[in-house]
Amino acid sequence: MIVDILIHAGWIIPVEPPFDTLKHHSLVIHDGRIIDLLPTELAKQRYQGTTVETLENHVLLPGLINSHTHAAMNLMCGIADDLPLMEWLQNHIWPLEQKWMSEEFVKDGTDLAIAEMLRGGTTCFNDMYFFPDITAQQAQQAGIRATVGLIVIDFPSVWAKDSDEYLSKGLTLHEQLRDSSLCNTAFAPHAPYTISDAPLQKTGQYAQQLQRPVHIHVHETLYEIEQALEHTGKRPLQRLQELGLVNASLVAVHATQLTDEEIILLAEVGAHIVHCPESNLKLASGFCPVAKCLDAGINVALGTDGAASNNDLDMFGEMRTAALLGKAVAQDASAVSAMTVLRMATINGAKALGLADEIGSLRIGKAADVIAIDLNTLETQPLYDPLSHIVYSASRQQVTDVWVAGKRLLHNRQLTTVNLTELQVKIAIWQQRLAEK
Repeated sequence: MIVDILIHAGWIIPVEPPFDTLKHHSLVIHDGRIIDLLPTELAKQRYQGTTVETLENHVLLPGLINSHTHAAMNLMCGIADDLPLMEWLQNHIWPLEQKWMSEEFVKDGTDLAIAEMLRGGTTCFNDMYFFPDITAQQAQQAGIRATVGLIVIDFPSVWAKDSDEYLSKGLTLHEQLRDSSLCNTAFAPHAPYTISDAPLQKTGQYAQQLQRPVHIHVHETLYEIEQALEHTGKRPLQRLQELGLVNASLVAVHATQLTDEEIILLAEVGAHIVHCPESNLKLASGFCPVAKCLDAGINVALGTDGAASNNDLDMFGEMRTAALLGKAVAQDASAVSAMTVLRMATINGAKALGLADEIGSLRIGKAADVIAIDLNTLETQPLYDPLSHIVYSASRQQVTDVWVAGKRLLHNRQLTTVNLTELQVKIAIWQQRLAEK
């Protein structure tokens, strides 16, 4: 049988079923989908590929899913470091956004983020930022998969004047993306402290009607909890529950301040958590109790947050940090294993975004979102266990090739859909602008 792409690999870790590392196996791709996964000797007998890749020193994985980003904020990477969250936001980030936010800012910042993510093996990202229409446009142009957040806040911005306009524009974009093969939507109210009750309630109702996730920062810091108790007499999660948002559509980002009762609640309703360990560490926001949440049955995904508070979009670094931090917080060296964090960065992210039937694992019938990692480097030798090295030793610089829906977006470390020369010129201009006092 003649197929589009035949990849012969040293190892394949399909993620589903878990714990399998397949040696000397091949992935068969046709019409953008995985049609077979089998031993290489059998693949050579059964298939002829229009394109054949022999990657004997590589491991194939499903593309990584960055489940929480503010992509355009890449333009502010390193501009205000070593500060608490609210000081960082109120005195640095929000003033810069007020001065410079525009379609051009979002376009160029998103292009920069997409280039970084593709070079690091990320094939899908879940974004929350202004001008989500531009984010979707740039993602589709580059060929990367994205869930774009239909942002909602109480305050006026260049994107919308009030919560009603945010919701109206979001619903329009949702309709525009209905037939997109790469982009879909999530409602993205920023946080309980930036949105009043009525628009939060409306957001939850729209999410239920359209069966879309609700992607929201919640319980990010102790200060957030204290302020909520002072102003409303309720913890933020309790308020969200009373407004009808704590259900299986909820994608709660950060969740560093959870009681045991709140963990039980999230598990019972089937809500999801996105853990952003490096951003939480850098902003001293607290620690998500990942092991407790997983043990309770909560689906925990992994995200980087924006590059302004991380300061990168490196999912390999995020996996390593999540594993190490999870063990320390649980005081258990067996907690949050290598396979656990790989699942957090792949299939768990797909579940949180409602995409588990399409991406997140290398299963027959799914979209061919695939990455290849070269393990034949000094830093990953000797090689006893590919999975261990991916999480604890490998770097994103070892990602050599990336395919999304069978289209090659990174070829031997070279991007195929992003013009880096043009992009670097634009970024240099933004650097000068944002550095102005």
